[in-house]
Amino acid sequence: MPTALVVADEVDERLWTGAVRGQAVDLVLGAGDLPFDYLEFLAAALDRPLVFVPGNHDADLAGFTRYGGLSMRGGFPEPWPGPAGGVNADGKVVDVAGLRIAGLGGSVRYTDGPNQWTQGQQSRRALRLELRAWARRLRDGRGVDVLLTHSPPRGVGDREDPAHRGFECLHRTVRRLRPAWLLHGHVHPHGERPPEHRIGHTRVRNVVGHHVLEIGAVSTERA
Repeated sequence: MPTALVVADEVDERLWTGAVRGQAVDLVLGAGDLPFDYLEFLAAALDRPLVFVPGNHDADLAGFTRYGGLSMRGGFPEPWPGPAGGVNADGKVVDVAGLRIAGLGGSVRYTDGPNQWTQGQQSRRALRLELRAWARRLRDGRGVDVLLTHSPPRGVGDREDPAHRGFECLHRTVRRLRPAWLLHGHVHPHGERPPEHRIGHTRVRNVVGHHVLEIGAVSTERA
């Protein structure tokens, strides 16, 4: 089964060196709020594909379309501000390294910054994602392996302060898509090991820092 290096929110300086090449993984997943050059480095050093969603501290990537090496916004060429070679899965369903990944970036709105959504806005974005995933499944019979989000579901590993409340709609999305994993960041554990949760058969994991996961099987973590 594919193995992923999953990162979010906190840079691990041990990985920002040639030592990362010792990680035997098939792809890199980014759950938001990391320097884009860090994500670029990981993908390049490992020579593996990168799939990510933006966090609430990331640049606004909305409206970009990419054609090979050319990026466009509003019909005009504009440099891509995201990680070079990375696939932005926000609001999309992508097939990479043998996995089907559905992505939903951003956090609950608490300031005027980018990548922040009200509960209602994120619910509508999630519904569009669910429809895309179902359309894919009707075509080829394959479901979603990983739901990659920046924020957790409400009441499942989130917090009560306004900035770190989770999204209520993710419960519906998990019920409908039934992914093996929901991987999220945003909630910093501050040195503690956050518990893994479940919604039905879906495993919900806070991946702040870095985790190495064998998707669809028993997870492993490597220091």
